[in-house]
Amino acid sequence: MAAIHEAVTKSEEKMKKTIVSLENEFAAIRAGRANPQLLNKVLVNYYGTPTPLPQIGNISVPEPRMLTISLWDASIMKEVEKAILASDLGLNPSNDGKVVRLVFPEPTAERRQELVKQARKMAEDAKVAIRNIRRDAIEAIRKDKKANLITEDDLTLLEKKCQDTTNEYTKKVDVLLKEKESEILEI
Repeated sequence: MAAIHEAVTKSEEKMKKTIVSLENEFAAIRAGRANPQLLNKVLVNYYGTPTPLPQIGNISVPEPRMLTISLWDASIMKEVEKAILASDLGLNPSNDGKVVRLVFPEPTAERRQELVKQARKMAEDAKVAIRNIRRDAIEAIRKDKKANLITEDDLTLLEKKCQDTTNEYTKKVDVLLKEKESEILEI
C-alpha cells in the first residue's frame, strides 16, 4: 500500500504546483491596476545576457496605476525601455534619467471582457491539468490492484481520496478565478 499512498501524495503535490502556476498566470494578466509581477517575464539585454527586469532594478507602485523602476545601473535605461516596448504588455515607458515610469491605462469594457475570457481559459486549463493528475494517480492505484499489491477496499478508499483531493483543488481554481474576475471587472 505504500506505493499507492505515494501515488496519491505525488498527485496532491502536482495539484499544488498547478495552483501556483495558475496564480502566476493570473498575476500576469493586466487588469488595469499596476502589479510588479507583470514585469517578471520582461527580459532586458544586460551586457549581452537576457536578464529578468526585477533583477536589475527596484520596482515600486507609487500609485494604483503606475509602476516605477529604479535601476541599479542607469546606463541600461534605453535597454530597459526597449525590452518593455518589445514585451506584450502594451505599455509605453517614460523616464526622467533616473527612474522609468509605466502608466497603466484604464481598460475599456471590451478589453475587460477579453481579460475575463482569458482568465476563464487559464482556469479551465488548470482544471483539466488537475483532472489529468487524478486520472494518472487512479491508473497507478488500479495497476497495483491488478498486481494484487492492495485490496479491493484499499482501492476504493484511495480512489475516493484522489477524488476528494481533486474536488478540493478544483474549488481552489474556482475561488482564484472568481477573485481575478472581480479584480478585472472592478472599475
